[in-house]
Amino acid sequence: MAVLVLSLVVLLVLGGCACVYRTARGDAPRWVRVVSRVTLLGSEAARSLPRSSSSGRSDSDE
Repeated sequence: MAVLVLSLVVLLVLGGCACVYRTARGDAPRWVRVVSRVTLLGSEAARSLPRSSSSGRSDSDE
């Protein structure tokens, strides 16, 4: 089940990247531009999330 969910996530990411590429070329229909915008907004939201320090390394280990 987890493999199926991860596969769907990967397919969605690849599809979003393809839409961003096609929009950047300038010959994209409206629905591709919408998917591209949603993809870019999602990436901005993911980048703005605070990073967790779950790597097991504390600040004193540096």
